[in-house]
Amino acid sequence: MASVKPWSLVLVVFCIMSLSYFVNGAGSNEGLGASFIFGDSLVDAGNNNYLQTLSRANIPPNGIDFKASGGQPTGRYTNGRTIGDIVGEELGVPSYAVPYLAPNSTGKAILYGVNYASGGGGIMNATGRIFVNRLGLDIQIDYFNNTRKQFDKLLGPSKAKDYISKRSIFSITIGANDFLNNYLLPVLSAGARISESPDAFIDDMINHLRNQLTRLYQLDARKFVIGNVGPIGCIPYQKTINQLNESECVDLANKLAMQYNRRLKELLSELNGKLKGAIFVHANVYDLVMELITNYTKYGINMDKHLGFTTASKACCGNGGQFAGIIPCGPTSSLCKDREKHVFWDPYHPSEAANVIIARQLLNGSTKYISPVNLKQLRNL
Repeated sequence: MASVKPWSLVLVVFCIMSLSYFVNGAGSNEGLGASFIFGDSLVDAGNNNYLQTLSRANIPPNGIDFKASGGQPTGRYTNGRTIGDIVGEELGVPSYAVPYLAPNSTGKAILYGVNYASGGGGIMNATGRIFVNRLGLDIQIDYFNNTRKQFDKLLGPSKAKDYISKRSIFSITIGANDFLNNYLLPVLSAGARISESPDAFIDDMINHLRNQLTRLYQLDARKFVIGNVGPIGCIPYQKTINQLNESECVDLANKLAMQYNRRLKELLSELNGKLKGAIFVHANVYDLVMELITNYTKYGINMDKHLGFTTASKACCGNGGQFAGIIPCGPTSSLCKDREKHVFWDPYHPSEAANVIIARQLLNGSTKYISPVNLKQLRNL
């Protein structure tokens, strides 16, 4: 009989302990169990890499500051981490939520969470069709339904339900594309704008979102954080194509966002009263990002060294016009040297430095930006 090496016994014990950690509801209450991320390119971690789509970010210099990949592009639409990545880290999730369409989104990897977000995706199914393929929120929730069944197999039905309802957070960052790449899109939506008023379009968005959030609740989601739509009229792309100056924003886009945001807040209040045991946290991204854009010199990731942002209008990576705001970031784009001093990475998306500022407010901030609780408080409920 072959002798048993001491290190092999240690390995066996470690494996048993690891399995026990997950099967018993992931051990202690320290840290979050899983982070389930839904949304658009603001939080896409690579799902669009696996689609035949015109919206992709798996080309350099995207990801140049993403340490986990050694600076290689991953499909994130920024130079480093997304808000979803940063929030997950700070809440104690040991690894980033794996993109649902990635080959490694199976087995124990999903116990830390899954990312379903897709560049170009929206609340409405027609949103983003200019990109050919994208995952709208309805499809993203269909995919979570598949994940939910996998959890039952991994943990058993009872422990899976507890893990998802008590130890997991569901974040939804969506809605901007419903305006930028649907209602406001000149080529595809001129007819829709004539036949459907802004009020009617936003009614449709809210009704769809109500059904979508209720579906997640029926799949045992209980802890939600929903971001409202940011000041989309202030992104470099909008400033460039409308030939605005540095301090101006596109009024119509921002008014539509604010109109939707008022309705979203009412919806979340309605669902908090209606869906027993659930908490819907409202992330006031609009005011948070507008504050950052308006007073950018007061913010930065190295403020102890007085290194605030130097621009909130020009894209770090892009081409075209005064604000490098027309052509998306790619290998032939002009690239700034001081990436941590730009609020915007490309014509549409925040830099990692801006994402850090936003994430910190969502994690630890007051009810001005995140209510009724912040994300660290939500984790501990």
